[in-house]
Amino acid sequence: MPQEPAPFTRHLRVYQDRGYTVLEFRGEIDIAASMEILPCLDRVTGRPDARLVIDLSRVDFFDCSGLRLLYRARSRVLDRGGQLSLVCTHPLTLRVLRVTGLARLLPPMPTLDAALGRPEATSGTM
Repeated sequence: MPQEPAPFTRHLRVYQDRGYTVLEFRGEIDIAASMEILPCLDRVTGRPDARLVIDLSRVDFFDCSGLRLLYRARSRVLDRGGQLSLVCTHPLTLRVLRVTGLARLLPPMPTLDAALGRPEATSGTM
């Protein structure tokens, strides 16, 4: 089955890595950005057994609109038997995730390699 072209917009880059679809959010994730991201997010989270990583490592600002995207993605992926991981290291974004409780539901990983499950990424050895 041919793959559709990977979207790339000002706030979103989508690509494949080791059997996962990676959604790399970029810049300021506010209401305007969330409206840009939502159609693609719904498309990839609507697939059965989707294996996704949302990477926030290139995010400068993250508000409640971004939280809604994450909650929506988590719900849609789990309802369809898929897997979702999150990459986040920005201190303010991590704080928002912790305060809202989302960090318990979707624990943030420190790197993309850790989210993709590479043993060397979590053990520190190669």
